[in-house]
Amino acid sequence: MRAVLDTCVLYPTVMREVLLGVARAGMFTPQWSARIIEEWTRAARKLGPEGAAQAQAEAAMVQAAWPAAAVQYGSGLEARLWLPDPADTHVLAAAIAGSADVIVTMNAKDFPANILAEEGLSRIAPDEFLLGFWQVNPDAVARVAESVRQEAQRLSGQPWEMRKLMKKARLPRLGKALSA
Repeated sequence: MRAVLDTCVLYPTVMREVLLGVARAGMFTPQWSARIIEEWTRAARKLGPEGAAQAQAEAAMVQAAWPAAAVQYGSGLEARLWLPDPADTHVLAAAIAGSADVIVTMNAKDFPANILAEEGLSRIAPDEFLLGFWQVNPDAVARVAESVRQEAQRLSGQPWEMRKLMKKARLPRLGKALSA
């Protein structure tokens, strides 16, 4: 399965790390465009110069780990598309150009199901997307989540309970499943 990861699921660190960990485990193939990566690094500037530099370094590592994930498309493709928020048409263009199966996004209202269906696509929230993988392979997803939890704990210097960390990362259903 090929999935375009929208900026809003790449920017929160824990969410991104769980998604990419599941991809690393071979459960799906991530895709994005240069513009999606640029939006991620631009969003991190809100954290200041240090945040922007860290995001650029993380984006470079992600791109190096998945060189085939970068989808390119001509301006004509984006120009023919319509979404309620014109600023999101580049995400749809990337999904079409990459022959993706799904767009993983938190922005359901910006990607109407009927418009995506016309292009043979669907959208899914990251919590639902990851929960689906957990239902198929709970051990693999649990290993990924535990690794992310341990890294969050190491970086923050404070203990993190899995369910609370996943809830904070806007992955509450996954956190509940992992904690059951």
